[in-house]
Amino acid sequence: MSRASFSTTVLADAEAVARAVAERIAELSRAPGDEAVTIALAGGSTPRRLYETLAAAPVYDRVDWRRLELFFGDERAVPPDHPESNWGMAERALLAKVPSVAHRMAAERGDAEAYERIVRERVRKRRGSLPAFDLILLGLGDDGHTASLFPGTAALGERARLVVMNEVPQKNTRRMTFTYPLLNAADRVWVLVTGGEKRAIAARCLARRTPVDRAAPAGTSYPILGVEPAEGELIWWLDRAAAAR
Repeated sequence: MSRASFSTTVLADAEAVARAVAERIAELSRAPGDEAVTIALAGGSTPRRLYETLAAAPVYDRVDWRRLELFFGDERAVPPDHPESNWGMAERALLAKVPSVAHRMAAERGDAEAYERIVRERVRKRRGSLPAFDLILLGLGDDGHTASLFPGTAALGERARLVVMNEVPQKNTRRMTFTYPLLNAADRVWVLVTGGEKRAIAARCLARRTPVDRAAPAGTSYPILGVEPAEGELIWWLDRAAAAR
């Protein structure tokens, strides 16, 4: 079975990661053609730095904002003005400052099927029968979770649905999330990992990216290891604080 190319990029600090990824997104927005460039956003402090970088000079002027169509890979079951809302964070850092179309996950209503319909309708590119995002941004939790795919949760085993509500008992919460089939159909998946507090989990996860571990059922060790796009590219962007020796 073919797999996406995998690489890691280590930069000086979180700001350098944000700048480098922002420049790559600017390039992606100006790729040949006039079709929409579909990007799924992530929550967290590292993506926030990225969004702030995108929304400010000099990067802002290099992005074809009207060509970007933005989505979210996961969301907490809270209203958009809640302090923990991924949408709220992204809106303050980026969305309110740019003319791109963005689709909010209304996770507080719990209607994952509605968001899946939006994805299927708006993401026109296909990998087989699956919508193929141009880019999905992800983070890495200290337990190895990504998006809202947490260890031991039901969404790890989902193979039919693209978007589900996932019960996360260890966080005493319920979240909406993309599932592996959708994540792994993307052209590009970029995992953003910065800060010394992520060093140990990043080292453990990267050490387990071996043929044996990748052949094991997704999520048997850390959910991030189930992210293996079928084609395209998988890049982990790390700063020196998060990168293992």
